[in-house]
Parts: sequence; structure tokens; C-alpha cells
Amino acid sequence: MTLHVLDIESRDVTAEALGLVVNAETPLPLAELTITHGDDRVTLAVLGASHAVTASAAGSRITEQVSCDAIRAGGRPLPVSDSASGYRFDSTTDTVDRTHLEQTADWLRRQATEVDGWICGTFPGDHTALTALTATREHSGGWAWQTWHLYPGDKGGVIVKTRSRWQP
Repeated sequence: MTLHVLDIESRDVTAEALGLVVNAETPLPLAELTITHGDDRVTLAVLGASHAVTASAAGSRITEQVSCDAIRAGGRPLPVSDSASGYRFDSTTDTVDRTHLEQTADWLRRQATEVDGWICGTFPGDHTALTALTATREHSGGWAWQTWHLYPGDKGGVIVKTRSRWQP
């Protein structure tokens, strides 16, 4: 099971504070999952309502961090898209009603408990406050991963989704 109920307040409390930094040192995770394929691996890490990914393949390595600390670590505010030498990043930020937020949170919890290659960290205060990640090995030799960051509010919430692909 890769559903982690974290007894710690989230450090990242708004989607607007998120940033992206690539190839920087990643902070210590609250929970992590490593997926291997031969000598290649990807580590999916839940931070304080944010994430870090470290992937290696064919002797190369990349890190990605989406968090409120990413800008201070040399990154920039969360972009809609970014790409550089074999790396592609896309994100969406959607404001949703409470029903949609709860349905998404329930689906992500099920994925993390029923499907290999998923990790989900939940935070106290609201059952929809969570971060989820999944990754797959690409046939051509890299990794692809997706993340969901759910930020509950009074009448609904915000869902930040990211999709990344890396070919060394």
C-alpha cells in the first residue's frame, strides 16, 4: 500500500505559491516510492503538499521539484509548460467545486491503494488535502510521471496537475 496518512501540517497551502525547479537538490521527503527497471529508477517523493521526482536512466539523472520552496531553490513560478534537452513539463491549475474535489481525492486514494506505481500522501484537517504521484517506464528508455496536488477551500478547492516526460 502506498497511501500515507501524514500527521504533519502541509507547508504548501496554496497553489499560487508553487514553483518549479529542475536539477536542484531535493528536500527530505515525508514519503517516497522508488520504481526500478533494470539499473534505471524513478523516486516519487511527497513533500509538504508538493512533490519531488528523481529519475535515472542510461547513466543520466534528472530531478524535478514542484513546491513553495522551488523558487528559493533557483526555480521559477509554476509554468504551464517547460522543456529542455529531453525533458518536458506541463501543468494545469483548476478551481473546482467540492463534489469534484472529493471525487478526485477518492479516485487518487484508490489508485494509491490498488495500483502499483502510485504514491499518495494525505494531510490533516481535510480528507481532500493530498498529493499523489505515479510514474511509468517509457518504451524508448526514459520515464513519464504525473502528479496531483489538491488544495481544499471553503466551497471547493484547487487541483494542480502536472505531467512530465524525460528521455536522457
